[in-house]
Amino acid sequence: MDTLSSFVARLRRPTAVPSSDLPSLRSAAIRTRFVRIGLAVALVVVFGLAVLAARSSGPSRSDIVPGGTTGVVVIDLSKSIITREFATIGATLRRLIATDTPTGVVVFSDVPYELLPPGSPASALVPLLRFFTPVNGVTPPNPWQATFRAGTTISAALELAHQMLLRGNIEHGSIVLVSDLETAPSDYAALTQTLVQLRSEHVVVRAVPLVSSENAKQLFLSVLGHGYLLPAPSAVAPESSSVRRTLVGGIPVALLVLGGLLLLGLAANERWCTRLALPEGMRRTSP
Repeated sequence: MDTLSSFVARLRRPTAVPSSDLPSLRSAAIRTRFVRIGLAVALVVVFGLAVLAARSSGPSRSDIVPGGTTGVVVIDLSKSIITREFATIGATLRRLIATDTPTGVVVFSDVPYELLPPGSPASALVPLLRFFTPVNGVTPPNPWQATFRAGTTISAALELAHQMLLRGNIEHGSIVLVSDLETAPSDYAALTQTLVQLRSEHVVVRAVPLVSSENAKQLFLSVLGHGYLLPAPSAVAPESSSVRRTLVGGIPVALLVLGGLLLLGLAANERWCTRLALPEGMRRTSP
């Protein structure tokens, strides 16, 4: 019975701070409120900056693949491509590696071959560089020379790149053709039809020209309009630095600093925004 009465007495004991003591807590309550508001605003700002830093620390885009698109690079390895033009092909690959641009790759002559699907990491391009990098003035033979014949069929290569984009359900696709733009006369009609179809389906087609004749350029110009030609990528980062940056990646210093500030803000929130403590004379002790 005594236990029950003591339990009821504890329930009836007032737990609120007496109204006469509230003025002594008003300044602390105001200070805590402003600290909470300030910390909340600071945490939101730091979090937003961290999100922006995380986005900006992602892969950069090259000036070869059009921005906002997923590209397939189509490389002409037909007999009409002389050895000195391999330097431009190699420079194109190095530009993609240096800017860490994901891409697919097709090589072709009379028939096309898919080497990399769309969205492949730039590091996957590194093994291809040796086929377009002269050693003592001589370019190593590539593994496709045995199967490629003398003819050139650009339309088949573009169609394969298009099918790769469709297969990957890529809505915003692009094709970058690295070629002298010369195709077999029997391919003119098919090439024109393929270019028209790609344009109608909003697949962006650009070309990095090798040594091209005006007639070859005119066929593409008649369908794609001005602006389809890209400048040959000559000024690129050295191979060692670009490959190392792609494989290792840079340290996102800004993101790390903002993450540290966010942690400090959370710690400050725990330190200064806890429940108000009653002054020593106002604390009640349990019986």
